[in-house]
Amino acid sequence: MKKAVILFNLGGPDNLDNVEPFLFNLFNDSAILNLPLFLRYPLAKIISKKRTPVAKDIYREIGGSSPILKTTQDQANSLEKSLNTKQKDSNYRVFITMRCWHPRASETVKLVKDFNPSEIILLPLYPQYSAATSGSSLSEWEGIADKNDLKINTKTICCYSQDTKFIKAHSNLIKDKIKGLQNFKLIFSAHGLPEKNIKKGDPYQWQVEQSVKKIMEEINEKSSVDYILSYQSRVGPIKWIGPSTEDIIIKNSNLKKHLVIVPIAFVSEHSETLVELDIKYEKLAKKNGCENYTRIEALGINEDFIDCLSDLILYKEDHKFTDSLYSPQNKCPSNYIKCPCLS
Repeated sequence: MKKAVILFNLGGPDNLDNVEPFLFNLFNDSAILNLPLFLRYPLAKIISKKRTPVAKDIYREIGGSSPILKTTQDQANSLEKSLNTKQKDSNYRVFITMRCWHPRASETVKLVKDFNPSEIILLPLYPQYSAATSGSSLSEWEGIADKNDLKINTKTICCYSQDTKFIKAHSNLIKDKIKGLQNFKLIFSAHGLPEKNIKKGDPYQWQVEQSVKKIMEEINEKSSVDYILSYQSRVGPIKWIGPSTEDIIIKNSNLKKHLVIVPIAFVSEHSETLVELDIKYEKLAKKNGCENYTRIEALGINEDFIDCLSDLILYKEDHKFTDSLYSPQNKCPSNYIKCPCLS
């Protein structure tokens, strides 16, 4: 029995010439700029052109391109191997779809049609659901699949922010790094989101908070660790959820803390981990008196994380499905109406 798994990620430019078109794709997404197309398209052109010089400098810091495609392909290969090892009577093939760069959904749909599976499982590489990330990717896939007449039984795993093995993957990495450390501050850093998105019912912040809560329950079994959750990558003048990672870094650097940074919402290394966390924020920390700065790696092909993903796929029947949607046992509160599980 052939089954296709679609891994969704943001994507990134594969060379400096493609930075501007990548940014255009990002800002032309209605989940990012919620405007009619006739307004969004020209505005996305203006924003992407304006931001390109700075973005190019960022990608120059990591060799002139984003590593996210290779990282995601490694995750896809590891997941495919895990699935076919655990369930030998099925033939699983894992495909990649990027929201803002290649391979796009329009390319992947054609590959899936050629594979002709009996079932498709959609799996965003965003543990915590947001309409701007998972929601946008899943919506694009659904529209393109319809246009290409891809009429195959499809199930969606929309989020896994409290999954036991996802929590275990983070907890074990953190425990290894903080063992023996003194006077340190554990800083969970997640990508920010405009506050208005949360007020409109986006569950992202709540889900990130639950991830951190579960991780700390495991870490603090034998000791009490000083930690905080913060948000990075804020852009524009509107109010974003906080506190900001920059502010937290400055405050704790002034206190001479050893900073230990955890990318809680990123499972793949890319510019926001390799440049923002590793270069920009480390410089900020040292400028403000920090002598020791440690960044815990993104989960990548961590064995527990790949087990998390494969188990979600293989044992999805153990969970509840409503209209082919995976519904976590720990659902979001009812006010987070953007969560698909509450629809």
